[in-house]
Amino acid sequence: MYALMLTLHVLGATVWTGGHLVLALSILPRVLRDRSAAELLRFEAAFERIGIPALLVQVGTGVWLAWRQVPEVGRWFGFADPVARLVGIKLILLLGTVLLALDARLRLLPRLTDERLPALAWHIVPVTVLAVLFVVVGVAFRTGWLY
Repeated sequence: MYALMLTLHVLGATVWTGGHLVLALSILPRVLRDRSAAELLRFEAAFERIGIPALLVQVGTGVWLAWRQVPEVGRWFGFADPVARLVGIKLILLLGTVLLALDARLRLLPRLTDERLPALAWHIVPVTVLAVLFVVVGVAFRTGWLY
């Protein structure tokens, strides 16, 4: 079961992080240069179909993996031991991702215009950084790099 959950978690991370890297490094510069909210919304609609399920898979498998590593949920923010510290960091990254995503979805995207693109860029870049940090912290579970 562990191998299946870890595989699903890594696949979800691949889709989520890879999609945001493509968005931030390829789509966003062109969209900002051309002032094309429509192009960004096209990418967003296409990516959302696989990105949101990938994120949900990550959250579900991540909770299962965290529970397996640190069975006492109350210790997940107990930064005293290295594994609990990594779980806590991952949960903080998740909170940041959710807050930025909700703000973008509820406030920015419904009123997105060509002129308002820079405001959305200020969400895309941090979400991408958070996605990469998710991967870095995830690798640390195996390598002990952040212990």
